This record gives sequence, structure tokens and C-alpha cells, in this order.
Amino acid sequence: MKHFVWAGLVGLIVACTSRASETFSVQVFRNVTYFDGPDADPVRHKLDIHVPKGAKNFPVLFFVHGGGWVKGHKDHLGVYTRLAQTFARHGIGMVCPNYRLSPKFKHPDHIQDVARAFAWTHKNIQRYGGDRNSLFVGGHSAGGHLSALLATDAAYLKAEGLALDSICGAIPVSGVFIIPDQQIFDPIFGKGREKHALASPITHANGAAPPFLILCGENDLPTCDRPYAEKFHSALCAKDCSAVFYEIPKRNHLTMLWNAASDTDAVTQLMLGFIMSRRTLDRLAEDGPAALDDFGDYLARYIGHVAEQRDEKKNLFDKLKLPLGKDK
Repeated sequence: MKHFVWAGLVGLIVACTSRASETFSVQVFRNVTYFDGPDADPVRHKLDIHVPKGAKNFPVLFFVHGGGWVKGHKDHLGVYTRLAQTFARHGIGMVCPNYRLSPKFKHPDHIQDVARAFAWTHKNIQRYGGDRNSLFVGGHSAGGHLSALLATDAAYLKAEGLALDSICGAIPVSGVFIIPDQQIFDPIFGKGREKHALASPITHANGAAPPFLILCGENDLPTCDRPYAEKFHSALCAKDCSAVFYEIPKRNHLTMLWNAASDTDAVTQLMLGFIMSRRTLDRLAEDGPAALDDFGDYLARYIGHVAEQRDEKKNLFDKLKLPLGKDK
């Protein structure tokens, strides 16, 4: 049986290389208001939308910024724009929200804002060409915590009229899954072991949660590294939630995100592969061959783009008479 599966995959890849391989240009909509209630913040209740220009019915990654819950921005140092451009040129939209920060605001204000932004995206993303039935959530660091909490504790989406099944998959990158019982976290989550536990995604692991791709770096920060990520992964699996975990070699907390703007980066490849494979599996029963065709188009774009990058790099190195090293 395995031989037939591998033969099918090889055949699909070969077929993809003969297709058109042009990537999408990227269109950006900045500072879109997702909440305009009485206590709306003119900066923190905004989001940016990055879409593959001209595409229709594409999957969308809702990606939450980090910053330790006390700082950060939806386009901090341009890194989220760079990441979004990478995904959008391969046919995956990205929505990057701001949210209110500590110490002025405490949990659950951060996650309530994230839930509001996700609900707005679910309601409105089709106006921008996205597929509301193919929404994925993710984030880095504190954003990894918030995206994981959104995908496990159903209370926050329920308050917005949604359920956990509105999320097709979750991709926390270097996230915090267990809030330690330490005073340094009190200004953010309140005092006491119980409050820290309620804010921890691991507390809410359940079988109704969407599939998870959990990523951390070999040299990640404490509480964001392998021991904590593995505990969260095990908690999800114990509840029969589909979850996979990868530790990326030679990466620290910052390079996990910074390097992900490269098409050939390991984090990027895992995220792209997770989104497109989950989307294909979700659509197979309803769309059949059309779902496989979309996956083939994605592979064609990705393989073609990477090949073009490699050729351009080789031509440049040939001109400079430098050896062409391996991609890292």
C-alpha cells in the first residue's frame, strides 16, 4: 500500500512541475477596524490584511504578534509584513491583528481582543477573497499563547457567536502553553496559581480543538522551549486532538520568526505544508478532484518559485565567482 501512496505523491509532484509556476503579487489592506464599541482603542483594535492579489477562495492564516503581552505591533519591525508576503505569494492570505497590552490591561482583555478580531475575520474575509471555512490561527511567543488559547478554550469564541470548529488548524510558534506560578506574570494574568492556570492553554486541551502544529526552537526561551511544548502536545494527544510537534535545530526565540520570511526556511515549509494539507483533507469529501488540483497548483507555485530563487542565486554567485553554498 505504501508503494501506491508514494507513487501517487511522486506523480503529483512531477505533474506539478509542468504547470504554470508564477506566484501571486500581494495586496495589503492596513489598519482595518475590527472593533468600534464604546471602549474601542484607535490603535490596538486594528488589523492588517495581506492577500494574494486576484485569487479567490484562498485559505487564511490569522497570525497574532508577540511581545510578552506588554509590547509589540501587528507589523513590528516589518517582520509580520515579510512573513505575510511569503504566505500570500503562495496563495495563502494572512490577517495580523493588534490587541490591548499590559500593564494597562490584564487577562482576559488580550484574548478577548484576539477573539473579536478573529470573529471579524470570519465574518468579513470573503469580501477580500478569502475562504471563511479555511481559517487557521497562529502566532509567535505571546501570540503563540493567545492563538493556542483561542483554539482550546471555547469560551472566547462562544462570546463572539463562534465555536472551535470555525478554526481549521492552529500553529503556535514558540508559544507559552503553561503560565508559570511566578510573580513576574501577576501584572499580566493576575495573582494566584488558579488565575495562571486558567490562562494556560494546556488547562483547556480537549478533543474538540482543531489540529495543532506546535513549533519551537532548539535554543528557545524558557517556558517556550521543548519541555513545555512537549507537555502541551501530550495533553492534546491525550484528549484525542490531532497534534504534531517539531523542535527546529539551531534556532532561538527570535530566529524562529525572523527566518520564517524565507520560502525555504524549515518553519515556513512546515507551516505552508500544514495549512495546505489540512485544507485539502477538509475539502476532499466535498470537492474531490478539485481539492487535489488546488494542492497541485500550490506545489507548482512553491517548487517553481524556489527553483527560480536558486537559479538567480547561482547566476549572481557565478558573476561574482563565488562558490554556491547550501541553503540554510
